[in-house]
Amino acid sequence: MAASMREKQIVALKRMLNLNGPLSKSSSVEPVWKVLVYDRFGQDIISPLLSVRELRDLGITLHLVLHSDRDSIPDVPAVYFIMPTEENVQRICDDFRNQLYESYYLNFISAVSRQRLEELASATLQVGCTTQISKVFDQNLNFISVEDDMFVLRHQNKEPVSYYALNRAEAKDTEIEQSIDTIVDSVFAVCVTIGVVPVIRCPRGQAAEMVAQKLDKKIRENLRDTRNSLFAADSLQSGQISFQRPVLIILDRSIDLATMFHHTWTYQALAHDVVDMKLNRVTIEDPPPPDDPHPPPRNQPKRKKTYDMNRSDKFWSVQKGNPFPSVAEAVQEELESYRSSEDEVKRLKSAMGLEGADDDAVPMLTDATAKLTSAVSSLPELLEKKKLIDMHTNIAMALLNQIKDRKLDMYFEMEERMMSKTTLDKSVMEVINDPEAGSPDDKLRLFLIYYICSESPLPELEFNSYSSALSDAGCDLNALKYIRRWRTYTKAAAAPSQYGGGGTKTIGMFSKLVSHGSQFVMEGVKNLVVKKHKLPITRIVDHVMEMKSSPDTDDYRYFDPKLIRVNDGSFVPRNKSTVNEAIVFIVGGGNYIEYQNLIDYARNKTVPKKVTYGCTDLVNANQFLKQICVLGSEQ
Repeated sequence: MAASMREKQIVALKRMLNLNGPLSKSSSVEPVWKVLVYDRFGQDIISPLLSVRELRDLGITLHLVLHSDRDSIPDVPAVYFIMPTEENVQRICDDFRNQLYESYYLNFISAVSRQRLEELASATLQVGCTTQISKVFDQNLNFISVEDDMFVLRHQNKEPVSYYALNRAEAKDTEIEQSIDTIVDSVFAVCVTIGVVPVIRCPRGQAAEMVAQKLDKKIRENLRDTRNSLFAADSLQSGQISFQRPVLIILDRSIDLATMFHHTWTYQALAHDVVDMKLNRVTIEDPPPPDDPHPPPRNQPKRKKTYDMNRSDKFWSVQKGNPFPSVAEAVQEELESYRSSEDEVKRLKSAMGLEGADDDAVPMLTDATAKLTSAVSSLPELLEKKKLIDMHTNIAMALLNQIKDRKLDMYFEMEERMMSKTTLDKSVMEVINDPEAGSPDDKLRLFLIYYICSESPLPELEFNSYSSALSDAGCDLNALKYIRRWRTYTKAAAAPSQYGGGGTKTIGMFSKLVSHGSQFVMEGVKNLVVKKHKLPITRIVDHVMEMKSSPDTDDYRYFDPKLIRVNDGSFVPRNKSTVNEAIVFIVGGGNYIEYQNLIDYARNKTVPKKVTYGCTDLVNANQFLKQICVLGSEQ
């Protein structure tokens, strides 16, 4: 099976940390001990992919932030992994002058300009450390892999590529151009890392078309320089020849705003929406034990606990896309399994006379010894399993508390009904006026979805009554200003029929949790199962991959960087064969709801498809809502 994008990025990082030499497959070979120096962006790229232990195995004894106070370690080589900014290059020049390290391996995350290289060369000549500069590389790794099939461009300093930056009325042409160039560089790096030249499709107008045009030009120029082409080298190294190229579908966030406000019900998306989840790291409040004789004072800040959601965690890999109730049941089953294994060890100890066993247990001794030896040998695995169970129990409890406090199951069910055009059990106004129904942001998100998915614009009188109710509930009405204008001017907003086919169904209550006496008290929470459906972006992807005729995609532009003659994007080849691999990239932010919907679509096809999802930045509903409110306030 072909390596995933994340696996290829990990290989590239390991090669870089091995001083850009081939990786040794022998564990007996001692690594070269060295220091890793990165900027904040380099840190964001590495942290979801390589653990501290893996860095140590690669010979990294220290990992330090570039713009921090660093002591001189004159007998150790240093590997730098940084963006080629003026500020970063000046700091490297300072390191040369201070002679911090024995030798320097400079790895720029994206291509370094000639001007920056000249600044570096000038500094090395002044200091006289030319021989200490061992290597200078463009790594072309300026994107963050958060899943095997998901990437984002920015985590820190993401404002220049956010939905707000690309859509604000006061944005200057030069600022938009700079943001587009940043996006193009990163998407180009994705293509280089996976080693393919995709066919590019995009809608006309807005930022997606600008990104597609510039990306086509950038790849074309790189392919023209056959001696230095980044794609030729990668395809040869991978040893894989593909007769079908993937399609890169670049879309604007404004195609679908409702999904960005949607309350969700699956494990990973729920964690991202309601607790603090960043780059696969979840931070939750650590509640004091219920029987604590000395509980902390109420005004004291609550302790936080952080968990890394590793790709080696099988429970996370299997359950992250499942509805929350089934995840709670799965956690309970894992806990029961662990307890039975623990009880078995205790029973064997007892049978061997280690814990006050009686004489009847003696004949079992020989058999018990073998079983106990086996049990003890599996003890590390059992302890690791207990650690993971505790982690998922704590996260699931934090999610459950949020669901119950904010009635998130009700919001999710109502929004699914709105998007699938089915009758609501209770009115939107009733929820807005209910002081117990969630936070002001929850109510605002519900109304925005209702407004976006309405078949026709709401009458002025009705809209004003909703605005008044939302204002009384403490909502920021600037969001309504922006969405109202967006619906007026956006082509996609005129077709609410693009939402549909979804909905939920309630199945039997939590029998497994009740029968096992679970600590997950699910009273009052609906056991909702999501019906399979396609979100607007998934529908577009389906039309493009299956070469279906559709008013939404028939006028999409087509770019093929491999064609010798430059195509203006209007010509689409008559080839009607379907595409099995797609990279879907959203300009202006994305979320886990969309990602999961695309992955489910790809898995459920008769002929399995491979879909990789990417976005400029990963934002949850409340973060996106803040951007919309600011846009509305600037009108």
